[in-house]
Amino acid sequence: MTKDLTSGPITKNLLLFALPMIMGNLLQQFYNIADTMIVGRFLGKNALAAVGSSFALMTFLTSIILGLAMGSGVLFSMKFGEKDNRGLREASSSSFFIVLLTSIVLTVVAYAFLDLLKILMNIPDEVWPEMRDYLVVIFSGIIGIFLYNWFSSFLRALGNSTIPLVFLAISAILNIGLDLCFVLVLKRGVKGAAEATVISQYSSGIGVAIFTLLVSKESRFSIKHVDKKTIGEVTNFSFLTCLQQSVMNLGILMVQGRVNSFGPVVMAAFSTGVKIDAFAYMPLQDYGNAFSTFTAQNYGAGKKERIKKGMRVAFITSLLFSIIISLIVFILSPSLMELFVGSEELEIINVGTGYLRVEGAFYALIGFLFLFYGLYRAVGKPSMSFILTIISLGTRVLLSYTISNIPNFGVYGIWWSVPIGWLLADILGTIYYTKKKPLEVIETTK
Repeated sequence: MTKDLTSGPITKNLLLFALPMIMGNLLQQFYNIADTMIVGRFLGKNALAAVGSSFALMTFLTSIILGLAMGSGVLFSMKFGEKDNRGLREASSSSFFIVLLTSIVLTVVAYAFLDLLKILMNIPDEVWPEMRDYLVVIFSGIIGIFLYNWFSSFLRALGNSTIPLVFLAISAILNIGLDLCFVLVLKRGVKGAAEATVISQYSSGIGVAIFTLLVSKESRFSIKHVDKKTIGEVTNFSFLTCLQQSVMNLGILMVQGRVNSFGPVVMAAFSTGVKIDAFAYMPLQDYGNAFSTFTAQNYGAGKKERIKKGMRVAFITSLLFSIIISLIVFILSPSLMELFVGSEELEIINVGTGYLRVEGAFYALIGFLFLFYGLYRAVGKPSMSFILTIISLGTRVLLSYTISNIPNFGVYGIWWSVPIGWLLADILGTIYYTKKKPLEVIETTK
C-alpha cells in the first residue's frame, strides 16, 4: 500500500509515483469539463457562461479544503519518513477533524451568501438564473470533495498514488454518463449537470475513505488521539498551504470578475479556455505535488543530497514536458475550443484561442513555480510558498485590471498578466533558494 521514496532510483520512482497523481487529477478535471462540453453544446452560451463562472467560484471554495489536506499531507509524509507510526495517527486524527469542521462551515457560508454572488462576481442578468440553479446543487458536494481530497492526501503521503486514481476513474466515468442522462435524456438543464457532478464526487469520496480506513490503522481517526501539540503541528503545516491555495483561487476569482464585465461571449470563451488551460498544465501541478511528497519523506529521513538530486531531475523533467504541452496547445487551440462550442460560434472560438496561445506559450514558468511551491512546503517553509503565490496572483490581478483598460489591449491585458506573474514568482523563488539555502538546515536538525 505504501511506497518509500527515500531509497531507490530517483527519476524512476518520482515518475512512477507522479503518474497516477497526474492521471487522477486529469480525470478530476472531467467533472467540470464534462459539464462544460455538454452544457456548451446543448444548452447555449448563457448556460456555458453560468457553469464556467461557477467553476471559478467552486475552485476557490474547495481550494481551502485542498490546501488543508495538502499541508497535512506534508506532515504525514514527514512522519512516514521518520517511521513514526504513532505520530502519524495523531496527526491524521487532528487533521481529519480540522478539515471536516472547515468543510461544514464552508457549506453553510456558501448557502448563506449565495444571492450576494451576483453582485460580487459582476454576473450579467441573463446568466445569473442558470448560475444560481447550478450553485444550489453544486454546493451540496463540498463534503464529498473533502472526503476524496483528505483520504487521497493521506494515501499519497504514504507513497500510494494509485488507489485514489482508481476511485476517481470510476467516478469520472459515472459523471459523464450521468451528465448525458440528466441533461440530454431527463432534460434537467444546468441542474442536471450539477447533480451528476455531486453524485460522482460522493462516489469517489466515500469509496476512497472506506478503502483507506480498512487497510491503514493510522488513518482511523479518533478524538482520543487529538491533542494540543498535534493540532499545533497540523495547523502549522496546513494553514499557510490553505491560505496559499485560497489566495491563488481568490485572485483567479477576481480576474473572473473583470472578465465578466466584457459580457457573455468573453465569459464563455474564458471559461472554456480556463478548462483547457487547467487540463494542459495539471500534470505540471501534480508533478510538483509528487516532488513535494518525495522531498518531505527525504526531509524526514534527513537525506539532503537525495533532495538536491531530486530537484535536478524534477526541473529538467518539468521543462521538457512543458515544451511539448506548449506546442500542442498553441497549434491545436482552435480545435480544442471547438470541442466545447459549435464551430459556428466563431467569436467565442477566436477569443478563447487568443487566451490559450498566450498562456500556453509559457507553461514552463508555471511548471517551475509548482516545483518551488512543493519544495518550500516540504522543507518547512510554507510561508515562502505563500509569498510566491502573492507575487504571482497579485501581479495577475493588478495588471489584468490596469492593462485591460487600455483600448489597444482589452482582454489581452488580462491574458498577458498571467505569465508575467509566473515569471516574477519564479525569479523570487530562485533568489530565495540561492541566498537562503533552505536545505542546509537538514544536517543540523536531524
